[in-house]
Amino acid sequence: MGRGDGSERQVTTAPVDDADATVLHVDMDAFFASVELLDHPELRGKPAIVGHDTGRSVVTSATYEARKRGVRSAMPVVQALRLCPDAVVLPPHFDKYRSYSAQMIRIFHEVTPVVEQVSIDEAFLDVSGARRLLGSPARIGARLRSRVAAETGLTCSVGIAGTKFVAKLASGRAKPDGLLVVPVAQTLEFLHPLPVGALWGVGPSMQDALLRYGLRTVRDIAQTPQEVLRKRFGEASGLKLWELANGVDPRPVSAESREKSVGHEQTFEYDVADSRVLRRELLRLASKTGERLRRGGLEGRTVALKLRYADFHTVTRSRTIGEPTNVGRRIYDEVATLLAAVHREGDAVRLIGVRVEQLQQAGGAGMALWDPDEEWRDAERAIDEVSARFGGGTVQPAALVGTKPRTIGDTSSLRAGDARAGGTKGGAHG
Repeated sequence: MGRGDGSERQVTTAPVDDADATVLHVDMDAFFASVELLDHPELRGKPAIVGHDTGRSVVTSATYEARKRGVRSAMPVVQALRLCPDAVVLPPHFDKYRSYSAQMIRIFHEVTPVVEQVSIDEAFLDVSGARRLLGSPARIGARLRSRVAAETGLTCSVGIAGTKFVAKLASGRAKPDGLLVVPVAQTLEFLHPLPVGALWGVGPSMQDALLRYGLRTVRDIAQTPQEVLRKRFGEASGLKLWELANGVDPRPVSAESREKSVGHEQTFEYDVADSRVLRRELLRLASKTGERLRRGGLEGRTVALKLRYADFHTVTRSRTIGEPTNVGRRIYDEVATLLAAVHREGDAVRLIGVRVEQLQQAGGAGMALWDPDEEWRDAERAIDEVSARFGGGTVQPAALVGTKPRTIGDTSSLRAGDARAGGTKGGAHG
């Protein structure tokens, strides 16, 4: 919606009618960067970038001081440093981010049991049942922000509205370190001046299509007849556009939200064209993904491969398997097949990734009569036991013994929402 640097910040400073605005969206501010600054207080108020200080790394997060100079997530660090040469580059520490995320969610659950975590640093809360004890939604949001700051040293922004979609937009407007209430009666007043790109599901191609039809603001879409939108953009997309533009979002906050995908991806320090090396790195990533799935008591039915080439062209391929799995070797077999189908020997690869989707609780549907992963499953469970006792990496596949990742960093993710359909935000993290 905005540039993500706080330049469009809007906060609530006077009492408002928030009686029916019982959905809160809480979003940590520049989360990864803010966690790193806890160990580097001397950098507060200065531009800082989270990433690896090498030529092939990309920005994981950035402080608002760096964002105001044009730095964004997924931007190559070398480009970020050209925009902001005085920025300090800090290496990421994902274990710390998970720890602080767990603290954040614990605080939320002490306010209401209806908490839907959508990514490592954001969640929706339904506080309709907490008003009697804790006061108005605005008061609850203010207390949450104070508690998060006092107990973690981090700041968060809170959006309060009658629907999840509007609450998320409001938290983005309140950044950094703010609170914005959108009373239900003022929902359309808040929504309609926004650009069409503010709507969930409107990516660059959809935005271009809307602009070609002269639809520049949310009001333009809201005033377009449903049948016209359906004809131009398809039944489902046209209806969704019209509903969101008119403030219609019936989805409840779901306390049963669970992770949608688990995966790992790595950026090579030097481009890799050798398929043997690519397959070896796939085995490493698949093994780590399987271990994380087992640790979380999950298994998945869809396995995906991601390749980013030297020219930044990105290819993703996925396949759905007959039985859900959390076995690293099975995951590897599937992504190796996808690699063979899509990769041409000699094409230089910059980044490679593995992801498992369509997750469910492991064994939730019962084990099939014939388990194709049985031998590997038993072996990997034994490895898990050894790792739990002596540390990760003690035992690993023979093909990986004596090798090291040819990478500048491993980005792991455990996501609970699509990047545009209600999960993570664009721009630098938080």
